Amino acid sequence: MSATPEPLRVALALAAAGVPVLPLRRGKVPFGNCRTCKDGACGGRPNMKTAGTCQCPGPCHAWAAATTDAHVLTSPGWTAVWREAVAVAYHPGGAGLTVVDLDNAAAVAWARATLPATRTVPTTRGEHWIYRGVMPSSNAVRPGVDVKSLTQYARWLGPGTGRMAVLPAVVRALVVKEDTTPARRGVASSHPARAQWDRAVATGCRHTERYVRTGLERGLALVRARTESGAGSQAFGVARFLAAQHTACPGPCGLAAIGEEITAAAVSVGVPEAYARRAVANGLEAAGERAA
Repeated sequence: MSATPEPLRVALALAAAGVPVLPLRRGKVPFGNCRTCKDGACGGRPNMKTAGTCQCPGPCHAWAAATTDAHVLTSPGWTAVWREAVAVAYHPGGAGLTVVDLDNAAAVAWARATLPATRTVPTTRGEHWIYRGVMPSSNAVRPGVDVKSLTQYARWLGPGTGRMAVLPAVVRALVVKEDTTPARRGVASSHPARAQWDRAVATGCRHTERYVRTGLERGLALVRARTESGAGSQAFGVARFLAAQHTACPGPCGLAAIGEEITAAAVSVGVPEAYARRAVANGLEAAGERAA
């Protein structure tokens, strides 16, 4: 009889304690869906939005596959996977928890100055701060910070140290629901003022005006194309990308004006202004503030 793989041993211990678990393959990511599940045959689970109605015998759908059932974990459909697993993940929301994933030293420093103390777990580059309570999951709520709870998994790196605190309002406030319904025509008053970028506000930029305007217009087009959903996330990505083009400039490069134009584009397709401003500010900060 072959020995039980170490990841499975860890998983069974966690499951016995009421923590839903799943295996991670090389690269520390979930195993891919089976042939049946990958084509969307299981309701919402392929998109990892809801658990759906899938009864797949294998560990499909990442966080949605996490379980505390030892019979499932040791079933034939999972056994072969555990032999290839390199680590164990858990579903924080299923355990009644929220993980604030701090990806670097700057994010850790921010958390120590801002968030209530709680149980912490060291990671490769930063820390996991774990709170009791659940909330929506969201990536990039600020530079180097992800919130993992209801619709994400977290890698198990040990029990951590410190007393676990109740999920505070300051963490809940990091995730703002993005309501991306198309903006109503003629409601120009709901749009923020658009401060256009020009050379007057970018006296230290090493790029030509044509280069900057071309990149900005392309980015604005990407944001405006998100008329159904995702405009806030797109605004974050555009702001981060455009700001990154100026990290070698002596500055100033007028990034605030660029940010105003991106914000206006996001608001024009229905993103609440407060959300749009936060997404853009986080994107600019993520690329580094040296160009500002």
